[in-house]
Amino acid sequence: MAISKEQKKELVAQYEEALRSSEAVIFTEYRGLTTPELGKLRAAVREADGAYSVVKLTLFGRALENAGVPVPEGVLSGPVAVGFCHRDVPAVAKAIRNFGKEHELLTVTGAVMGNRVLSVAEVEAIADLPPVEVIRARLIGLIGGPARNLASTIAAGVRQVVNVLNAYSESEGGAQAASAEA
Repeated sequence: MAISKEQKKELVAQYEEALRSSEAVIFTEYRGLTTPELGKLRAAVREADGAYSVVKLTLFGRALENAGVPVPEGVLSGPVAVGFCHRDVPAVAKAIRNFGKEHELLTVTGAVMGNRVLSVAEVEAIADLPPVEVIRARLIGLIGGPARNLASTIAAGVRQVVNVLNAYSESEGGAQAASAEA
């Protein structure tokens, strides 16, 4: 079914908007997957805060060029679907990779992150990264650790001075000094 020029313009604009709102896009070939299987993949990607769409090749290529995103060689041929990573790139990459392990008909063909074209191996490496929340927690732990150590070191020094003063005041020397002041 042919689509009108106006519909093509709208579709290119939608693709451009999706590209601009994505931190990365992951290209896949889905030849042979059924509609229910694609629905499960879309749901898995949506849970990872992404979107997964089958794209019209010529129009998506035009949207890539209009958005200033490099066009990877060889990925815009055959049945192509794109995973749009809205926030957490590793989570979307992991969702696509895990689905691909269960359904061999889905293959990752490449990706673009920022202005850099990524290979399949680089997408796999990104999928192995921990989620953003885990990375943030580790970073906070790294930053907070030295501050905690410094605070406990200072507190230990103050505690030692207090203990020495307390011991002195309880000893005979402290008692004599107190009676001399009186």
